[in-house]
Parts: sequence; structure tokens; C-alpha cells
Amino acid sequence: MNFIDSKIFDPANIDAETAELNTEIEKTLSAMPPICTFRPPDIRAARAAGDSIWGPIRHVAGARDRMIAGPAGEIRLRIFVPDVVEAVYLHMHGGGFMLGQADHFDEMLDAIAQKCQVAVVSVDYRLAPENPFPAGPDDCEAATLWLVDNCLAEFGSQKLLIGGESAGANLAAVTLLRMRDRHGFSGFCGAVLTYGAYDLSMTPSARNWGERNLILNTEIIRWFNKNYVPAGNYRDPGISPLFADLHGLPAALFTVGTLDPLIDDSLFMHQRWLAAGNPAELAVYPGGMHAFDAFQIALAEKANTRIREFIKRLSND
Repeated sequence: MNFIDSKIFDPANIDAETAELNTEIEKTLSAMPPICTFRPPDIRAARAAGDSIWGPIRHVAGARDRMIAGPAGEIRLRIFVPDVVEAVYLHMHGGGFMLGQADHFDEMLDAIAQKCQVAVVSVDYRLAPENPFPAGPDDCEAATLWLVDNCLAEFGSQKLLIGGESAGANLAAVTLLRMRDRHGFSGFCGAVLTYGAYDLSMTPSARNWGERNLILNTEIIRWFNKNYVPAGNYRDPGISPLFADLHGLPAALFTVGTLDPLIDDSLFMHQRWLAAGNPAELAVYPGGMHAFDAFQIALAEKANTRIREFIKRLSND
């Protein structure tokens, strides 16, 4: 559905559980120094130790790692393979281009693998600021080329989907563009683009959000962007895919909450995707903050269920 009902944005339509989570997260984060005041290695170390709002990292026993050659050394792939494989889902994790690892998303990715009957391959791309743009996209491109060459032998299917969350959604979109323009490959049948950052020069919702910290705020977004691209044109289509020629791309599902500073990114990108002649769906969730789908609330389950249904439908077409 491409029509948005304005009632979605009415605060009265935020359910009590979601509102309570937002209040709790805002209160917790207001009692801490902003994330942008810490060194990225220290943030990563705290996350690895389970000392963050995300809690302990929970690994799935069936996941395995695979090392492949990359442009600056080996790239780790995190792989989940169900008993029946209908397609392969290539995933790029979120974290502002600076944080996170593929194995931090085991439970979500294993659920996709098992419930959608797709093999999942998640890319551990290099992170800024130690490895700024274009290191991350270069690694994602290399992983994609490997998957295109090896998906049938490795997983028994040549049907491919791609996706990611936040910075990972940016990288997924950039990867689609690189594969189309550099390699003449447009073989992906679907894209799962979840609360992505598609304009690093910042859309109005990001610029105007202010200091309120619901995972992100204006200052934090600027900090992520500056570390990822310390010098360069933020409106370069290779950095901000909102400004790219988007023709010839696969069907996409855009997911975002109404209390995400990046909401305009999804609203604008969805419209540009459609205007380029591509199928696209937009799912907007009342009161959803950035990364709301990672928390144990009914709104998250609703969003994740729709994402899995989208993947499964395209995998079986």
C-alpha cells in the first residue's frame, strides 16, 4: 500500500507498550553521556560485554562463519542455513557505519532463515572511523560478488534478496546500485530496507529532530555521518542513494517508525523507488523509535512478521 493515513502520526495511536518503552529508553539514555562522546572502540567493547541498552549478545548454535577474500583482507560472513532453502538473503547490519557485527543479529537472522526458508548471509564489513567510506561498501560489494558466483553451489538456490537496517539499509541500496552499474547485475528479486539512512546530508526530519534521544538524535546522526565520510560530498549517490538513478531495482519493503529521526529518509526513498518504476511497499509504525524492532514489544513483532512475510512471498514467487 502506497497511501499513508495521517492518523499513523497521531500520538494518540501509539499503543501503551510502545510508549512505555520509549519513555524507558529516553530516561535511560538521558542519564548517560551521549554515545557521540565515547570512543568507538570503547562503545564496541561495552556492547561485546553486554553492557548496553541492547543487553547481552545471544548467539545461535546453528550459525557458522565463512571467510572470503576481500579488497583489504578477509571478510567474515555469518551464515544461517535452514533445512529447506528457497532463496538466499544477503544482509548488512546496522550501527551507523561504525558499530555492530554480523553475529550481534543472530536471533533475528536465524528467525528469518527458519521461518522464510532462506539461507542468510550477513556481511562483517569494515567499520569507520578506522575504515571510512568507501571501505564498508567495498566489502559489501565483494561479498555480493562472491555470493552471486557461489550461491547455487553453496546453498542450492540462485534466487537472491538483499537487506539491512539503518546504515545496513544504506549499504544494501548502495550495493544494488554498484552491482547494476559496475557489474551489469540486477538479479536480486527483493530488498528489505529498514529505517535506513539514505541521505547523509540529512533529511528534514533528521535535521529538525533536536536533542531528544530515542537511540538517535540530530547530533548523534551528524557524528555517525562525519566519522563515516570525514571529507566528501554527502549527496554523492554512492554515499546517499536517495540521489541516485534508481531504475531497474527490485521490489522493496521500507519499514520505519513515526518517532525515528530518519523517517523522512524512508518516506522519500519509498517515493523515489516508485517513481523509478520499481515496486515498493511502505510500512510505518506509530510510535516506533529507531531500532524499535529489536525490542520485545508487540509493535516489533508486527514489523518483523511483515518483513518475514515479504521475504517469504518473494522467495516463493
